[in-house]
Amino acid sequence: MPALYWIVAATLIGGLLSVAAAAAFTFRASPARVAMLVSFAVGALLGVAFLEILPHAFELSGDIEKTAATVLAGILLFFVLEKLVLWRHCHHEQCEAHDSLAVGTGDRGRSGLLIIIGDTFHNFVDGIIIAAAFLADIQLGIVTSLAIIAHEIPQETGDFFILLHSGYSRSRALLFNLVSSMAMLVGAVIAYFALQTMQQWVPALLALAGASMIYVAVADLIPGLHKRPRIADTIQQAALIALGIAVIALVRQFE
Repeated sequence: MPALYWIVAATLIGGLLSVAAAAAFTFRASPARVAMLVSFAVGALLGVAFLEILPHAFELSGDIEKTAATVLAGILLFFVLEKLVLWRHCHHEQCEAHDSLAVGTGDRGRSGLLIIIGDTFHNFVDGIIIAAAFLADIQLGIVTSLAIIAHEIPQETGDFFILLHSGYSRSRALLFNLVSSMAMLVGAVIAYFALQTMQQWVPALLALAGASMIYVAVADLIPGLHKRPRIADTIQQAALIALGIAVIALVRQFE
């Protein structure tokens, strides 16, 4: 079987499997539990960013200062993007969008939009990595694809929790995650025909993906957790954040 067929099959099946597995787990959770498991999503996002994406970006770039500057630029970019989303809903401080943020009843899709953008960057890069592996060796490509699917499942689970918490319906959350996962196929096919050119962009794309996850976790989700200041709630939140990080770390060990 030609390498291109392997690449298309691996990215298409892998993207669908990871989204389906995450959706099957997430959609069984009640709305109250979804709000509680936002803490897990925070841990998963930070774990993926700091244990998976950014180390890979630093390693590939060979220029720590440049990659770190890209992360900072990405955080500023997502701050501006979130401001634009707020501006779209209102042009003054007292409006429905700000009020919903103040009382903790959702964020009108802002964090969901940002995480979709960041996850699309990440999936695009995963596609490039899968294509490069298959072009080197079919067996290496299969192993690489399985490893990527393994770490995508907990990340996609966290993404689903964020989308639901952000006000998306289950059907819209599934649709947007499926569309985002297709970036893996696009990245793989483009890389098959232009691998050398695409490899130059991988560190920057990874840095932007990491920046989006850090921004959403720290700027959008963690402030909402502070609205439940009781000791019992704080212990539960810290435990779930640690669990999210631990799951990503455990998957990294198996990889």
